[in-house]
Amino acid sequence: MTGTPIKLTDRQRELLEYLRQHQREQGVMPSTRDIQRHFGFSSQTAAMSHLRALEKKGVIQRHPHKARAVVFPEDLERGEIVDIPVYGSIAAGYAEMQQQHADSSITVDAATLGLSRNSRAFALKVRGESMIGANICPGDIVVLEVREPRPRDIVAALIDGETTLKRYVIENGQPFLRAENPDFPDLVPVQELVIQGVMQTLIRRMN
Repeated sequence: MTGTPIKLTDRQRELLEYLRQHQREQGVMPSTRDIQRHFGFSSQTAAMSHLRALEKKGVIQRHPHKARAVVFPEDLERGEIVDIPVYGSIAAGYAEMQQQHADSSITVDAATLGLSRNSRAFALKVRGESMIGANICPGDIVVLEVREPRPRDIVAALIDGETTLKRYVIENGQPFLRAENPDFPDLVPVQELVIQGVMQTLIRRMN
């Protein structure tokens, strides 16, 4: 026995396709501001109204307290949607002390980002320009996985008590951190080098 087909307006079908395309290409759902800008809505409230209409028809599900937490019911069945904590920002510049506390989270399609559902992952917002040669710019969000690094991986690292985002390099048996910007020197640990996470992907908000 088949269910009754869900009837959508032309605008609702366009919004649903936009949500799917954005998730497929970026690995994360668009914000209400993204939706407002894409469709030329007069306000984010108008975008929210259209999302509520799709939710009422059962083609999406939303978390009431998260701006991007829109998921498709079929994704929930596959178990591909996960929440990743955002631990503030990290310096992609000279290393500096950072407090590690989750002040928000992002809801992502784990499969699109190359993560397994059981991955230990977290995200950080980038500050500074030491990694611009790797196309990592200020304001980007990097998603990192807690695992052992391989040479040339981009990592969030604790080096002599300070944290930074750099490339992990081993030369002559000596591990150290290297920027992707010639204006920044290599960082060689004096006492300790602890890899906190290995970069898996990058999320960029397009203006």
